[in-house]
Amino acid sequence: MTRALDQAILQSSEIPLAEMRRLMVGEVAICLAHTEDGGWYAIDDTCTHEDCSLSQGELTDHLVECPCHGSRFDVRTGEVLNLPAVIPVWTHRVAVTGDQVLVDVDPTPVGGPWR
Repeated sequence: MTRALDQAILQSSEIPLAEMRRLMVGEVAICLAHTEDGGWYAIDDTCTHEDCSLSQGELTDHLVECPCHGSRFDVRTGEVLNLPAVIPVWTHRVAVTGDQVLVDVDPTPVGGPWR
C-alpha cells in the first residue's frame, strides 16, 4: 500500500544561498536549508531537545545550530552533533527541477527518531 505524501513547492529564488526557511508541509513544520554549496535539504524544524525552531538558528556549511541551547544538526542526515540534544531530527526528500524546489513529507513515518 502506498501512502500519500504532503508536498510543498517553492521557487529556488525564494531562499538565498546559506539561508533557511520554515515551511508548513501538511501539519509538519519543516526547516528547508539552501546550503553554501547550492544543496537543498529538509529536516523537521523542531529541535529534539526543546520546542525551538531550527530555522531560526544559524546555518554554517551543512550544520544548523539551534538558537535556544546550541545543539547542532547535520541537515544532510539529521544527525545530532552535540549536546544537549541527543535524538536526531527527521530528514525529508527534496527535489529540484529547474527553478522549482519540491519537498516531500510523509505525514505518518514508520520508525525514525521520535515523531
